Amino acid sequence: MPRPHAELARGVLRSIETYRRALEPDALTWHAGPEGEWQRLDERAWEHIRRTLLEEPFASVHLVSDSRNEEQYLVDYLGKSLDPSSIFHNPEEVCAVSYWLPTEVLERHGPQRMRELVLELAAPLPFSSGNAGFSFNCHLDEAGVDREVRKHCFRYPGMDVLHPSSTAMSIGTRVRGPAWLTFLGQPVLGELGGVSGLRSRLYTPGTTVQELEGDRAVVTLGAWPEAGDTEQGKDLPAYRELARVLEPWTHWGDNILNDPEETRRWERRFLD
Repeated sequence: MPRPHAELARGVLRSIETYRRALEPDALTWHAGPEGEWQRLDERAWEHIRRTLLEEPFASVHLVSDSRNEEQYLVDYLGKSLDPSSIFHNPEEVCAVSYWLPTEVLERHGPQRMRELVLELAAPLPFSSGNAGFSFNCHLDEAGVDREVRKHCFRYPGMDVLHPSSTAMSIGTRVRGPAWLTFLGQPVLGELGGVSGLRSRLYTPGTTVQELEGDRAVVTLGAWPEAGDTEQGKDLPAYRELARVLEPWTHWGDNILNDPEETRRWERRFLD
């Protein structure tokens, strides 16, 4: 979202509250304090987070299901002032929010309910782009994690590799490429010719383009998200088609795999 946090705060709060309501009552149990220390997420802590979101010129919100074991649920919001008068201003830097859900939730409720939830999360956000689908549940900043991800990410091209803080530093108004749900706002959607122009470029059966309020749209690649499997010839043709359409507006070069050549090969996995 290439807008300052002050313009996003109420919409982001609505989105986070939608996510919290969709979960079991104790799904989110910890939050990162001002110094990065883990603290219990009780109602008092949540009220402090709400005030920070609504009253401060920038905000960082990190909520998790468990600070010590596998994090199945997560909220990560990076809200920045994006002040153009600052000597540190980077015109390609954006604010970003991300959510995690375990695959058990998808299996329990089905893809239609998951799609509805993601649309609810996105509705109050003035995004330029966004993605929802399968991804590796990991923190790439932790030692050795990138090596483990590299063992699997080329075989399963539908599994995303996420590093939101890195991407938010340089994506600007570009897009990350295809996912099960690919959200497009301005200016990319307009440069594609709007919803009708986008539809006219996508032919794979099961691919749909839905118009959203605010000159936005979401592309859905089939009824279920797919991981793919290149060793079994499952190279995800719908994803490849959308990747070709979005290529001129795709953001490259995050170095998320901690190896520029490997990262570039992964970023172009649907194109080369």
